[in-house]
Amino acid sequence: MPAARGDEITVLDVSVAANRDGLQRLLAAGARIRWFDHHHPGDPPPPAHPGLELHVDTGRDVCTSLLVDRHLDHRHAAWAVVGAYGDNLVGPAEALTDRMGLAAGERARLRALGESLNHNAYGDDEADLLVHPLALSQAMRTFVNPLAFADTALVARLDARREADLQAAQEVQPHAVTPKTAVYLLEDAPWARRVRGVLGNLLVDREPARAHAIASPDRLGGWTVSVRIPASIGRADAFCRRYPTGGGRAAAGGINHLPRDAIVAFIDAFQREFDSDLR
Repeated sequence: MPAARGDEITVLDVSVAANRDGLQRLLAAGARIRWFDHHHPGDPPPPAHPGLELHVDTGRDVCTSLLVDRHLDHRHAAWAVVGAYGDNLVGPAEALTDRMGLAAGERARLRALGESLNHNAYGDDEADLLVHPLALSQAMRTFVNPLAFADTALVARLDARREADLQAAQEVQPHAVTPKTAVYLLEDAPWARRVRGVLGNLLVDREPARAHAIASPDRLGGWTVSVRIPASIGRADAFCRRYPTGGGRAAAGGINHLPRDAIVAFIDAFQREFDSDLR
């Protein structure tokens, strides 16, 4: 993005490691940057700079919404609950709802909202999405209370699409399975590109002792891969960073582009990494 001295930029949920050149360019131009993220920032992390306010935490129970909530001293905690649920951080989300005294029905509505917003973020381009991100952001911005936003027709459309995509995904059988891993290869379709993240969350919730990888064809003729790893087995980010376009956080990672002929080697590496019986 273009920027000049005096500009202030807030960056949310974007990898520092994947955007280091852009970060250095903006700082050199005199911009001031406030950056919140929970993905691995790279080795070594960015050096301290008077124009950079960096809030990065790669803990397993942290997401960007929770980092912002911490920074804002919980002034909009209900929206942080939505973000935590959307990132499948159910425990931290429930801890916030306990502190806020929310009823079970309110928690359920915030969880559905978070999962639907997260689902709308997946796809290879904007054409895969149900609602354009800018339009969604503008619609959300007018609601101080996410429970009010959850009752809108727009969210009802998102919920319906998420349910339909999940229904299609659950008919897909795993391509490769070991006692502690499962790899799914989805078809080349918009629903498959949208469902990668939410399907991974669903699978790891159902089988918390198994590592899951979900791959769908990308526009470059290869694969985009989402990875979900339970704490008892290992870290998703460390594994995905072995690949040039890979990254993520402890429980959830991904590879933006895996060459098509590399999928067999990926499956072998995934199984050997997360199934101790195969090492």
